[in-house]
Amino acid sequence: MALELRLNQKLDLQLKLSPQIIQSIEILQLPSIDLEDLVHQELDTNEYLEVAPDDVEDEQPPPPDDRPALEPEEKIAVQELERMEEQGLFENEMPRVKSALDWEASDRKMEAMNNTAGRGPSLHEYLLEQYGLLDVDPALRPVGEAIIMNINEVGRLDRSLEEIAKEFPDITPEQAEEALRSVQALEPRGIGARTTQECLLLQLRPEDPNYELKRELITDYLEDLAKNRRPKIIKALGITFEQLDELVRELAELDDQPGRSAVDVKPHYIYPDVVVEWTPNGYDVRLASDNLPPLRVDETSYRLISRDKSADPEFKEQAKEQFEKAKLLVQAIEQRQNTLLRVARRIVHYQYDFLEFGPHYLRPLKMQQVADDLGIHVSTVSRATHEKYMQTHRGIFPMKFFFAGAAESVNGGMESRNAVKQRVKEIIDKEDKHDPLSDEEIVRRLRDNFGIKVARRTVTKYRKALGIPSTRQRKVFSED
Repeated sequence: MALELRLNQKLDLQLKLSPQIIQSIEILQLPSIDLEDLVHQELDTNEYLEVAPDDVEDEQPPPPDDRPALEPEEKIAVQELERMEEQGLFENEMPRVKSALDWEASDRKMEAMNNTAGRGPSLHEYLLEQYGLLDVDPALRPVGEAIIMNINEVGRLDRSLEEIAKEFPDITPEQAEEALRSVQALEPRGIGARTTQECLLLQLRPEDPNYELKRELITDYLEDLAKNRRPKIIKALGITFEQLDELVRELAELDDQPGRSAVDVKPHYIYPDVVVEWTPNGYDVRLASDNLPPLRVDETSYRLISRDKSADPEFKEQAKEQFEKAKLLVQAIEQRQNTLLRVARRIVHYQYDFLEFGPHYLRPLKMQQVADDLGIHVSTVSRATHEKYMQTHRGIFPMKFFFAGAAESVNGGMESRNAVKQRVKEIIDKEDKHDPLSDEEIVRRLRDNFGIKVARRTVTKYRKALGIPSTRQRKVFSED
């Protein structure tokens, strides 16, 4: 069979999204803080997108003109300059004069930059600065610096010492250990450890009266301590339960991730997208878009350019693209705000009891219910609540927190999973610490006290999600 080229026709049916729909979907998913960044970026790059002025009532009257009157010859010169400027004769010769809005935006940016805290030194910079002050053998200094650069963000040594030592052929394993010890002498204590045990041991102080007991406890019984095998430990160490409890409390003050405390950890700020406030007429739902400027499209400038017959066709085409882009952005933002507000109001409608009485009254809710009520697709609800937060008098919650699965109750009703988790935590908080409840007993109490039917494995899953240890690990021992 010979190879040859042929030209064939093929009829194919494809579904493609228009750029307008794609942009609407992307903007709908953006949290408020990211949307503000996008808007300010577009304001800087698109000349047909501008901030809508305030209402006329809010505008201040212009200041009186105290300039002296111009002579007739000066008036003619000024009029001629204005005419030449309107015709664009100064476009290539003169830079654009900043408007009052430009100056105001620039001032706000400078103020924000001046009020922003500077980035502190990184962990590596912090350690290298200390290491440079140590009296170290010059031959070992590069080894110590290499060890520091292989310490991760929590303060552990990421690579084995043997691999690091291979980079320095003239260094023996003993010298590499010496370099590591010099690094481990830096602050914070425990830095450069290879294991959890070594990290805790580095933080012990030899002058502590219980130094030997703590060292033996960390070295030989750390796993038994994690599994709450306290009778075995006190028998091996020959101490009482009270002494062991005191040792455990002191060991709990040690940090197994010292690297995180060495540098300033930037706080994680949450900017709510929706604010819910109580009023005498019910809950008021509004968008938290105070920092989002109102936008409009500059149609006047575009009409002047589009009607200018002397303008370059390529320039007019670029102007048309920018104008259409500005229109689509304004429409997409308006649609996003409207969709987000409608979804938030339906969430508040369904979760009214949660707002009134607390987490135990969080109702089971599916995104499909909200989508059906609003006549939109469920994916639209998912995008509208993606990485967005709702501020209420009970705290700030992710909007997807209010969409919870359900567990069946004895009377045939439904209880949200988050509410069941709260019940499990409540039961465990009230248990006898000397005789903690098993997961089977928690299942029975959920059924008898709250009418909730769940399986034992479900209780185990919820308990682990809440960070609550097992029955044995929760047990508190005594001398009796």
